[in-house]
Amino acid sequence: MTLVDSNILLDIFTRTPNWWEWAVMQLEEAVIRGPLLINDVIYAETSVRFHSIDDFDVALAKAGVAVAPMPRLALFLAGKAFARYRGSGGIRTGVLPDFFIGAHAEVERLPLLTRDARRYRNYFPKATLIVPESEA
Repeated sequence: MTLVDSNILLDIFTRTPNWWEWAVMQLEEAVIRGPLLINDVIYAETSVRFHSIDDFDVALAKAGVAVAPMPRLALFLAGKAFARYRGSGGIRTGVLPDFFIGAHAEVERLPLLTRDARRYRNYFPKATLIVPESEA
């Protein structure tokens, strides 16, 4: 199983120049290892590109992506990591979704396919990340 970050899905659905081919290749490799998953936070972040829930659910099904609930332990860990971030001088308030995603990956030991590795590495060092070579 692989947890797929919002940025990867958005790259796929919007055919982001410079990233679409890499994202497709990574999803193809990940599906060989098992199911592709997103959580409620990733669902919400990615859904903004769609006009209806039905359109979005169809796109997810075509991509072979399932929605998995976040365990309470991950929710708790996300809150603690966010508190550390703010306590160490972090000023951006819109980063909480990343903490939910990183905590989910770490708690359930799911590899996380993303192209935004820095925050995940800093706050969730036990999480396995699948990232572009430039982020490795």
